[in-house]
Amino acid sequence: MFGTSGIRGPVGDAVTAGTALRVGRALASAGYERVVVGRDARETGVAFADALSAGLRECGGDAYRLGIASTPTVARTVGWVDADAGVSVTASHNPPTDNGIKLWLPSGKAFGPADREEIAELVENDDYAFAAWDGFGVEHTPDFDPVERHVDAIERRVSLARPLSVVVDAGNGPGGLTADALDGLGCQVRTLNAQLDGGFPGRPSEPTAENLGDLAATVAATDADLGIAHDGDADRMVAVTEDGTVVPGDTLLALFARAAVPRGGAVAAPLNTSLAVDDALADQNATVSRTKVGDVHVAERISSRTLAFGGEPSGAWIWSAETLCPDGPLAAAKLVELVAANDSLSALVDDIPTYPLRRESVEVDDKDAVMAGVRERILDAYDDVNELDGVRVETDGGWFLVRASGTQPLVRATAEARDDATADDLLATALDLISEGREHAVSPERP
Repeated sequence: MFGTSGIRGPVGDAVTAGTALRVGRALASAGYERVVVGRDARETGVAFADALSAGLRECGGDAYRLGIASTPTVARTVGWVDADAGVSVTASHNPPTDNGIKLWLPSGKAFGPADREEIAELVENDDYAFAAWDGFGVEHTPDFDPVERHVDAIERRVSLARPLSVVVDAGNGPGGLTADALDGLGCQVRTLNAQLDGGFPGRPSEPTAENLGDLAATVAATDADLGIAHDGDADRMVAVTEDGTVVPGDTLLALFARAAVPRGGAVAAPLNTSLAVDDALADQNATVSRTKVGDVHVAERISSRTLAFGGEPSGAWIWSAETLCPDGPLAAAKLVELVAANDSLSALVDDIPTYPLRRESVEVDDKDAVMAGVRERILDAYDDVNELDGVRVETDGGWFLVRASGTQPLVRATAEARDDATADDLLATALDLISEGREHAVSPERP
């Protein structure tokens, strides 16, 4: 029922109003009596948020309704109103045909595996504790503006050495609060796709280099110091240099990590993170503590080991002193602060080593069966294998990782080396293993 980022999929198939109703019932039945409910700009989110609130209330829980709000705003509001949990009705960077549900704890951390399993079991068994007719919960509206409080929290945590000119591409989602925060910090701000529209008419919701052509062109054609882009719920943040180049996620991770980690400390990052991050931290005698892929695992590592920072190359950035939810607007302001204290974003980027990193996804019918075949062959062929999340292999020339997507019918291959030829060879090896795993899934008899 739950992937690594909650429930997500096509509306009317994987996600329905009935799904939201049952999750609301399960939350209240599991003891989450006060729940914050917000949504992204997708029109389907109106019905889903209503259904989820109805499920909460008929099992005795109260819903704190935010309307359209970024996912980090929802996560922060859980603590601000002393609630037990938060729900973001969002499909994040997925297309407008999709929707989903993300669940948050008061710390700002996403529900972990045990928390999700409890809710999933209640839903699958239709095991709800319905309230008596006079015990239904009620809906509340916070007595403050959560978006304004979020903006204020960012402004209080960031100080700029000089004002910058920034272009913010909100992606037709609730990430427009980034523009408000940067304006409050004294920046000159231009916006793109700032109108709320869950059809994402300006560009696809996922802020990839392929989708950010307008932002890159606008930054390069103006006097802007950098550009910022968010996905559909603004938990992700991607950046563009002053010359219109989209910054690789691993490079941003290295920049944030180097600024946040104390000497001899560590940052949390998933297994598919580039060696460039390790090398960027070497001068500070700092290390990368690698986790499973997914911001919930990064957040868990940060909270359990009291690390200052963790992130994912996909664009999720977490500062433990602020919230354990990936906060795209906070990340945007932190990056502007970093650039303001230096010459330019491109100069910062040039100081981070880069290595050939290859990523490719393969659509499969049964990802668990495919991964079983991949795992069997890798364990037979290699000695240095990490099975924390998928199967990661270290070689003399680099590494490769094969893992199943947590939200889609895909098996992903990642490979990295310090030269192109070796990276290509490692990716080819990983893809061959996936192909052999598909054959194993169809006919599990070993050749």
